[in-house]
Amino acid sequence: MITIKNFIGGNHIDPLSNKWLEMINPSNGKSYGKLPNSNKQDVELAFMSAEKAFTKWSLTSIKERSAILQKIAKLTEQNIDILANAESLDNGKPLSLSKNIDIPRAAENFRFFGQAITQFYSESHDQPSEKTINFTLRQPIGVVGCISPWNLPLYLFTWKIAPAIAAGNCVVAKPSEITPYTAYLFSNICNEAGLPKGVLNIVNGNGEDCGQAIVEHPGIKAISFTGGSKTGIQITKTTAPMLKKLSLELGGKNPNIIFSDCDYNKMLNTTLKSSFSNQGQICLCGSRIFVEYSIYEKFKSDFIKKVKKLKVGMPSNSKTDIGALVSKTHMNKILSYINDAKNAGNKILCGGNRVKIKGGENGFYVEPTVIEVFSNDCKINQEEIFGPVVTVMPFKNDIEVLKLANNVKYGLSASVWTSNLKRTMYFSQQLNVGIVWINTWMQRDLRTPFGGVKDSGMGREGGFEVLRFFTESKNICINYK
Repeated sequence: MITIKNFIGGNHIDPLSNKWLEMINPSNGKSYGKLPNSNKQDVELAFMSAEKAFTKWSLTSIKERSAILQKIAKLTEQNIDILANAESLDNGKPLSLSKNIDIPRAAENFRFFGQAITQFYSESHDQPSEKTINFTLRQPIGVVGCISPWNLPLYLFTWKIAPAIAAGNCVVAKPSEITPYTAYLFSNICNEAGLPKGVLNIVNGNGEDCGQAIVEHPGIKAISFTGGSKTGIQITKTTAPMLKKLSLELGGKNPNIIFSDCDYNKMLNTTLKSSFSNQGQICLCGSRIFVEYSIYEKFKSDFIKKVKKLKVGMPSNSKTDIGALVSKTHMNKILSYINDAKNAGNKILCGGNRVKIKGGENGFYVEPTVIEVFSNDCKINQEEIFGPVVTVMPFKNDIEVLKLANNVKYGLSASVWTSNLKRTMYFSQQLNVGIVWINTWMQRDLRTPFGGVKDSGMGREGGFEVLRFFTESKNICINYK
């Protein structure tokens, strides 16, 4: 049995209340450990540790900060097998995915921001006629809160804390209570890399108590949160009167728009990935597939053949394409959406059932599911499912599909498959989302801004955008007349 502890002031400690939560292995439904059920007192202890460390860390040279971040990246890569196994155990995703995508990206997050901070710049404005010069400082905020989700646990945990500490802040962080294991292991890497005590503090617990305590703490001046839109709204309600800086990366219901003039084979293979990678538990998955009428029947036939070949299995099996869903609660939610879609008259083209796996009979597995819908207004096309479920629907022309794509409350990403340059530019401008992929999906450059519009969030992460978020600008005006 594994025991996760809080990481405060460079030390692993029990929750002050001595209350714990259970850790469940999604692949077999069995308990395999416990984690702290932290509360306000634990968060206060973490804040005090961060506040104490801030003065020295904020004055540490960029060169020294960069070197520590680079060392964390290197040590993360050296521990890839341990971290990947822990991620797969905790989350239920295929080991091949955690080893080839999640953990390497976690290391790259630290390497990138360790380099980016050395290039982060301020501005100056000279007014010779007035004998005046203005220049801008970018100063760290102080103690910031970072709350990360369960779908890409270490990947998104590091995506937040790397830029925060690179910019000179100290962090009180909360990983998801469903997937805390790799954040716990990562704290050992931070100590080994020489990150000063108190710069990163990790408190574990549920959102209602531990997460809310971070959000409402008067000394924590900024919140970076990735998770559900309802939680994002609650965070906004709490922090608005406190005038905190907010970065919210929330839900998505992303359109995948396929025109007849696309590179068909490339589109088909990529759409399989954009539909079911990480069991569909990625906010960027293209869960609403719109296909031009002239190729609609061909697409359905070819796509379903590929989907049926996907192997649902134990995460440790190298041949597994679809692993376990993260929890029993989440699995039941997904199955209820599938059942609702069926009852509403939509057509299940393949999948739709829970799967029993040998050796993991009580695990949380669901078949990759394709549903033909007859209206974009149906529940399954309007609400985020966050699982291995996609819908397909035909369209007649550009105007119709643009309206369908934009007619949801979310606005995170979209994919468009076409060889028409004019159409490419038109859709890039008119799609009401934060990210548009043309003839590709999930190709990310860490220098670019990341985030959505509408109910998909506010603010941007990535590149200099997130370094601006984690700093405050201060203008200095000097008259030298």
